[in-house]
Amino acid sequence: MKKVLILAALSEAATGAALLLVPALVGRLLLGEELTGMAIPVARVAGIALVGLGIACWPGTAMAGMLTYSAAVTLYLTYLGFTGGSTGILLWPAVILHVILTVLLARAVHGERITL
Repeated sequence: MKKVLILAALSEAATGAALLLVPALVGRLLLGEELTGMAIPVARVAGIALVGLGIACWPGTAMAGMLTYSAAVTLYLTYLGFTGGSTGILLWPAVILHVILTVLLARAVHGERITL
C-alpha cells in the first residue's frame, strides 16, 4: 500500500510541475487542445494544487503538502495581481486568506499551538 501511495504522490507532483511549467503542452497532450488565455493561470493553480497533493500523499507529510500549496498559491496569486490583467474582485481577499492560512499552517508544522 505504501508503494502505491508513493507512486501516486510522484505522479501527481510530476503532473503538477508540468502544468506549472508548460500548461499549454499539458492541455494539448491531455485534452487535445492547447490551453490559452485565462486557462493558463487556472492550469497553473491546478498544478500548484497537484504538487501540494503529491507532497501531502507522501508518507508522513500531509501538513507540509497543505503548507506548500497555500504558500505557492499565495505567491502566484500575488504575482498575478501585481502584473495586472488577471484581477477579479476576489483576488486580493483570496491572497489575504492564503497568507493567513500559510502562517497558521507554518506554525502548525513547526509545532506551535494555534488557537482561533
